[in-house]
Amino acid sequence: MKRRVVVTGLGAVTPIGNTVEEFWASVKEGKVGIGAITKFDTTDYKVKIAAEVKDFVAKERMDFKAAKRMELFSQYAVAAASEAFADAELDMSKEDAFRAGVIIGSGIGSLQMEESEYAKIMTKGPSRINPLMVPLMISNMAAGNVSIQLGLRGKCTNVVTACATGTNCIGDAFRAIQYDDADVMIAGGTEGCICPTGVAGFTALTALSTEENPLRASLPFDKDRSGFVLGEGAGVVVLEELSHAKARGAHIYAELVGYGSTSDAYHITSPIEDGSGAAKAMELAMKEAGVAPKDVTYINAHGTATHHNDLFETRAIKAAFGEAAKDVVINSTKSMIGHLLGAAGGVEFVTCVKTIQEGFIHQTVGTQTPDEECDLNYTIGAPIRKDVRYAMSNSLGFGGHNATLLVKKYEE
Repeated sequence: MKRRVVVTGLGAVTPIGNTVEEFWASVKEGKVGIGAITKFDTTDYKVKIAAEVKDFVAKERMDFKAAKRMELFSQYAVAAASEAFADAELDMSKEDAFRAGVIIGSGIGSLQMEESEYAKIMTKGPSRINPLMVPLMISNMAAGNVSIQLGLRGKCTNVVTACATGTNCIGDAFRAIQYDDADVMIAGGTEGCICPTGVAGFTALTALSTEENPLRASLPFDKDRSGFVLGEGAGVVVLEELSHAKARGAHIYAELVGYGSTSDAYHITSPIEDGSGAAKAMELAMKEAGVAPKDVTYINAHGTATHHNDLFETRAIKAAFGEAAKDVVINSTKSMIGHLLGAAGGVEFVTCVKTIQEGFIHQTVGTQTPDEECDLNYTIGAPIRKDVRYAMSNSLGFGGHNATLLVKKYEE
């Protein structure tokens, strides 16, 4: 028997709020966190805008000395994880530290560290490299730093599946608890790569929107969509085995009931055209949960606002849901916060949990006229208030990675 897994803590650092409370208030307001890039001079760049985290001060969210030994992606992860940990009211003096673990991933790690240290090699020679370059740069250090800061000594890993990273991390943490590897897992994704290399690289792929109007840049499923907007931040949750959560009187937000993960085996950047890989991930999540497509009220789509993603994800939803596809309510949080890459799935899972809690399905902000082939309900024009028993979150990553989580309103 698989053990039941519930969500008992939420944490987020986003372009529209540096805590879950701030983030969710902005979501309900329909606030767009996209604007001119301030982190470097974009004079020679085609792309001028991004979704930056604002007013984040690491020393206000963690130990100052520890923060100095973390790059931005690790700082975001520690801030979001600490918020989720405090929200769950966990007391490690009462826990077996080897039964509490971390799975937090970053799609990229620190490009900034690579940039700065390579510049030193070129101008001052290899002897001037920062001795901590490697532990500051590598993507597993988000999970490592969270483990160190919170005293969690169980399974500590990071899944890296590009834009599916956060979702796969939460899914693998779900499995760890289901199969008794842990009682508590801190899980999610983090990213902080709005820098010259990150922007130039995605621009060269023609993946980013070159639109300079922040309100018309990230337009998931719209016929005028022109690419995604690079974002940053972290989304982290506390997952807990049900009886463990109940025994300590934890507040239970929702229950995680299904996880599907597949590969397209098709192309390094494009999803497979018929959507069959993403469809199978959705089908697997529903099968594990024992629900039919008609039972799922809401899907938080990957919805990047690239031509291929939105079209092929729509096909995937139709393939997985059949006739029920026309009734499910879909939106894309990326319309407000851009694409947080490895952090996207974590923040979007938090969105699903809050949606279940409040029965509030946010508008896909900015989207006005769907593409002719994107003909489902994308929550255009206004949010929807509706009781949500089951919410689904999709993530698709370069390399053909597909991941789906299915979360349910908690019931005894």
